[in-house]
Amino acid sequence: MPYTRRTKDQLAARVAQDIHDGAYVNLGIGMPTTVANHIPAGREVILQSENGILGMGPAPAEGREDYDLINAGKQPVTLLPGGAYFHHADSFAMMRGGHLDICVLGAFQVSATGDLANWSTGEPGAIPAVGGAMDLAIGAKQTWVMMDLLTRQGESKVVERCTYPLTGVACVKRIYTDLCTLECTPQGLKLVDAVDGLSRAELEQLIGLPLAA
Repeated sequence: MPYTRRTKDQLAARVAQDIHDGAYVNLGIGMPTTVANHIPAGREVILQSENGILGMGPAPAEGREDYDLINAGKQPVTLLPGGAYFHHADSFAMMRGGHLDICVLGAFQVSATGDLANWSTGEPGAIPAVGGAMDLAIGAKQTWVMMDLLTRQGESKVVERCTYPLTGVACVKRIYTDLCTLECTPQGLKLVDAVDGLSRAELEQLIGLPLAA
């Protein structure tokens, strides 16, 4: 049976589905920012942006953008009732102080035991972009990764051991991808779900690692 990859919106909705009511959440630059547009109706999720926003809302309607109100990726956002602005240093105090329930980050690689590499490929001439990733990965109560499972060359970004410079050690709890959702445990990877038509055996072949049910 053929399978279809999750679109970016479907993947964002899948991540949003698992965020519990009342959670304080930071969404990383890039793909994770789209999660803000898919928080289920009636669920209160307080979004924090490392540039100094608490109570961030979804992207504004076209023509309603205010470029004085942006997220850490410089994209225009909205502010929900009760939202607040504050100093960058206060934002990092929140991140480092264990006040965030979840952070959702992109990644170049994640190991089976939850090591995260998302700030540099280590290649000559590559521009490192660590930002607040190290603070978030260690400071949040749970670190989730949102990414495509495979590189453009068809190699798995989920690996036995990261070959890129590490952002954090054993910090990732869940990996949300266009093909599956995985949980990182001290014993290795556990399969949470996969897109229709893709078996566990096929996923194990793509990733090159065993997956516990």
